[in-house]
Order: sequence, then C-alpha cells, then structure tokens
Amino acid sequence: MSSHHPIARASLLTLAIAAALSSTPLQAADTKPAPSLSQTSAALGIPEPTVIAHRGDPFNAPESTRPAYLLARDLGADYLELDLQRTKDGQLIALHDNTLTRTTNVADVFPERAEAPVSQFTLAELKQLDAGSWFNKAYPDRARPGFKGLKILTLDEIRAIAEGGPNHPGLYIETKVPAQFPGIEQDLKRYLKDSDWIGATARSHSGSERQDSVHQDRERPSAVNVGYTPGRVILQTFEKKSLDALQQQMPNVPKILLLWGGEGSIPLEKSAPQGANETDADYYARQQVASRADYGEWLRYAKDHGAIGVGPSTVQHAHDGIFSRQFSYMELAAPWMVDMAHEHHLLVHAYTVDQSTDLDTYRQRGVDGFFTNRPAVALKRFGRTPAQSVNDLLSAYGY
Repeated sequence: MSSHHPIARASLLTLAIAAALSSTPLQAADTKPAPSLSQTSAALGIPEPTVIAHRGDPFNAPESTRPAYLLARDLGADYLELDLQRTKDGQLIALHDNTLTRTTNVADVFPERAEAPVSQFTLAELKQLDAGSWFNKAYPDRARPGFKGLKILTLDEIRAIAEGGPNHPGLYIETKVPAQFPGIEQDLKRYLKDSDWIGATARSHSGSERQDSVHQDRERPSAVNVGYTPGRVILQTFEKKSLDALQQQMPNVPKILLLWGGEGSIPLEKSAPQGANETDADYYARQQVASRADYGEWLRYAKDHGAIGVGPSTVQHAHDGIFSRQFSYMELAAPWMVDMAHEHHLLVHAYTVDQSTDLDTYRQRGVDGFFTNRPAVALKRFGRTPAQSVNDLLSAYGY
C-alpha cells in the first residue's frame, strides 16, 4: 500500500500489537531489539532509531514555538513532541511548565496571576504573551530578533505545521499534569478524530497547504513520511491513570509510559539530600533504582495497560554548555534496563539525548528511539544529515 494514500489504522495497528504480544522472548542480550520489536515498529511505521524532536528544536529556537517546530519538521525529525495542556476555555495547547513564568512575560502582562497555572488562562489571554524573548536573554549566542513576540501554540497549529512542507512527521503527545485537566484524554481523542489523525482512515495530506515550506519543488520526494503511517500519533504520559484513560479512549493508538524515579514513580534507593552546591544533573545522576523488581513492575504495568514501549530518563555524560545539562537526569536506561524492557517486548524511547557520544552510547545499548533537543545532531549521527542548515532554514522562515 502506498504511504501517500489513506491507511486503515485500526486493523494494521491491531495486527502489529498482536504480533508483538504473541512473539517469543528475547534470546541473549544484544544491542538491537528482538525481531518482534522491529516488526512492530515496521508495521506501525515508526522509524528505527526514532528521532523525536523534543518541544521542536529548542536548542536553536524557543521551545514549543513556531520556528522550533518548523525547524524540526524540515530538518527531518520523525516526530514533533509536545506537552499537552488545556486552557480555561477548553483549548488544547502546547506548553511544558505548569506555570508561565519561565518562558513568557506573564509577570508583565498579568502580574496578579504570574504564578497561576495554565488552566486559569483563556487562549486569548495566553496569545497576549511573548513566548520568545526569554530565549534571546538566556542564549544570546543563538538569539534572533524574530524570536521576540512569538506566541504559545495550540495543538491545532502544531498539527498544521506537521502537515505542511515536504516532510510529514508524526505527533508525539504527552498528557502533561493530567490530574489538573480531568477528561483531557477524551478531549484529545475528539480532536485527533475530528482532524482525521486517528480513526478508520487517515488523511493523506495530498491537499495540505505548504506555505511554511522552504522547499518549493513539489516533485522532491519526502524524507519523512511518518504522518502517513499507522504510527502517525504516539501518546505518552508519566501517569498510570492517564495511560489507562488513553488506552480506554484510544486503544488502537501507540502509547509510551514515561519512566521516572521517586515518589509516585519507580522506587529509588535512599541517598543523601541534594547538596547546596550540587547541580540538579549531578544529584539525579547518583540516584539508583531500589531494585530490578521495582523497575520490572513498571514495565509490566506498561505492557499490561496498552503501552508498546517505555520512555526512560538518561544521564548526559557529554557537555557542551549548560543547555545539555538541563536535561540530564537519573539513569533509567542502563544496559540491563534496556534488555529487561525488550524482554517484555517493549520499545525503548529514551529522553533527552543531545550529544553524539551519548547517542552512540545509548544506541549501542539497544535504545530504539531518542527524544532530543538537537534533532540536527541526532539525524546526522544516524546517517540522515539534513539537506539544509539550521541558519538557512531560520533565515528562510524570516526569523
């Protein structure tokens, strides 16, 4: 079946998951997943290794904004990743933090509500905020005048970006703090179904507008066609209850249970409190899971509740400035952990890996996909060097 035609999602996905569930266990540990996992990825159209653009390309543009997602799309990332929240008036938007203080000028526009959660703002109010200037201040070496005044995006705006241009990435959507947004899983299902991103058929995008594309040659073959596959949407969450709700609402859509350690997550060994001069990255790096059985319990839960994989955190060993260390966490993708996940017939999509040496390390352990803040680095490392540079693309976009 051509990838440029509508796809019968439900039947293909059901067959792929059934194949994974019925396959035989792994043999000896290896750096590659078991054949059943590769077959599942192939049936769903999930590339291997998967390059997941974490909040777009937040190394080169303000996270979760238009230029960040345009960059990720046109560089060739397989998925555009986003954190889903809901406004006071019921609109689905993309924002990572629970509050707006880090990445907007909310303190200037709404000083009395500066620390309020996103759920207390209407979409019209959020659209008044500047979501780009903070980046210019934080990273002056990557600052651009066009970043000033960037807006918070809705899920619908990100979908339109994914559909535009010659490359067609999928969407990788996290239910962020879902307890604050009761019923958000049902809202997401309704939106994706109404937008023809899930359901009995999937839109071919043959008539999609391409005004955002730098490439004007319509005959140029697409480098990325995940958006045409049964795995065009992947749902992710840290919360077991949200995983259950997503499975209830969208049983035929691939899901990933994100892994973390500590209260409410995988139990950790007791350790000394964080030192006054100890960075978050160094503190996280010395945390250890309490036992293999505790780790395995989360894998079993993922498998038994509809997930096709897990998303463990990683330790970033390579440094090139403060940015990469912001996303260095505890080691939940050690070799034995990756092996155990594969023994449970679960894919492993690790977060957040930005450096070439770390991509090599975790790929050698058998990690199947990577959340990354630097999609150009990951793509180049996996033999998919982008056709155009970041600077050329941003300039073409007018930033």
